[in-house]
Amino acid sequence: MRSPKFSPLYRQIRDLLLDSLQAGEWRPGQPIPSEMELADRFHVSQGTVRKAIDALAADNLLVRRQGKGTFVATHGEPQVRFRFLRLTPDTGQPAAVERQLLDFRRTRAGTELARQLLIKAGDPAVMIKRVLIFAGDPVVVEEVWLPGHLFKGLTAASVTEHRGALYNLFETQFGTRMVRAEERIKAALADAPTAECLRVPLSHPLLLVERVSFSYADQPVEWRRGFYKTDCHFYRSELG
Repeated sequence: MRSPKFSPLYRQIRDLLLDSLQAGEWRPGQPIPSEMELADRFHVSQGTVRKAIDALAADNLLVRRQGKGTFVATHGEPQVRFRFLRLTPDTGQPAAVERQLLDFRRTRAGTELARQLLIKAGDPAVMIKRVLIFAGDPVVVEEVWLPGHLFKGLTAASVTEHRGALYNLFETQFGTRMVRAEERIKAALADAPTAECLRVPLSHPLLLVERVSFSYADQPVEWRRGFYKTDCHFYRSELG
């Protein structure tokens, strides 16, 4: 008979804080209570709360601001902004990104989309197709698929008018925050529509990146499929 798994006290407090984040008690960009207030709330030491907050900060869910307190992280934070966009110029200098919408539609989930997002085939879904342009050069063309019930007010106009990453729009307008993602990467050749978007010859070598992004409680809320031109860029990965 297996004995119950032991969880350190700070991990238990971390999980309770995560529950509050998931429930929307503190929204992205808002401050959380002080360490002393949280220690009183959970009847633990301030040091235990500090360790719990440190663990959430390491996961980019909270951010400490010197002299101001601890805040719920947003996708606008400098340390978070490029966490999910891992394409880096060979020069190492980040370039300004222009986002151009190619297509936007409301549709019904097919079998594969339903499997990826844990919804039912035929459920409402949203598809966004766009190209990412770095310093005038189209580098990424991608399709983003979302469960329709979470993004009922999302429109082509709101996507076009938003300045910044989609994830920032999702959290500020729809209360859906991406906290982690799983990716699959393989080599691919450009088909005719992709070659035209990226201004490359037919069958030009590309990277195909498929991503499922998750919100709190490991809820899948996005399936993204993108073709990356790596002539002057590399795909960055952090291990450990």
